[in-house]
Amino acid sequence: MTNVYSFDGLLVFGLLFICTCAYLKKVPRLNKWLLSEKKGVWGVFYKAAVIGTRLHVPVALSCLVTGVYVLFIK
Repeated sequence: MTNVYSFDGLLVFGLLFICTCAYLKKVPRLNKWLLSEKKGVWGVFYKAAVIGTRLHVPVALSCLVTGVYVLFIK
């Protein structure tokens, strides 16, 4: 089990948040509703979606490395 307050948990949470926002950007209704604001608190979702779509290869590789680390090393 990973703790959210540890660095491992924070990294896993951040990667899952970026991947989820990038996936939600592909859904048209949710894209208009959730990712329409580019500033403020709701802008965090937009920015995470942009990071997930533009840097999809490094994000996917870091998800794989983090998954291997959490499952086998920790």
